[in-house]
Amino acid sequence: MKIAIASDHAAVEMRTTLAQHLREAGHDVTDLGCPDEQSVDYPQYAEAVARAVSGGAAERGVALCGTGIGMSMAANKVPGVRAALVCDPFTTRMSREHNDANVLCMGARVIETETAWQLLQLWLETEFAGDRHARRVEQINQLDTSPNRPA
Repeated sequence: MKIAIASDHAAVEMRTTLAQHLREAGHDVTDLGCPDEQSVDYPQYAEAVARAVSGGAAERGVALCGTGIGMSMAANKVPGVRAALVCDPFTTRMSREHNDANVLCMGARVIETETAWQLLQLWLETEFAGDRHARRVEQINQLDTSPNRPA
């Protein structure tokens, strides 16, 4: 699978480890930064992952910061992105089964890297359930082109 991954300064170590695990698992990984632990503004990295996914350069994305909150907020501003902030197996599984999340957000100050890897594996292997959830996901997608959406 083609996966884009990025982080801010708070999650460089987690991002580097997860990217390596993904490559070892056979995935095609594009690491979009940030370069080191010097303070950066997370929205640009969330946008990079989100645009890679929405534009088709990646099938899925992973966005990491201290809490995952800022990354999820920023990534969800990009049309076509359904970013989910997760920190446990249940929310991880539901983000795929019910919401067809295409960007996974996690916080390096919230969960350990090994837990993040376990959640990422679960997220990648969980299929979208479709059925009644497909209707709801389509309603989410329609919000991207709503006439009331600010430009």
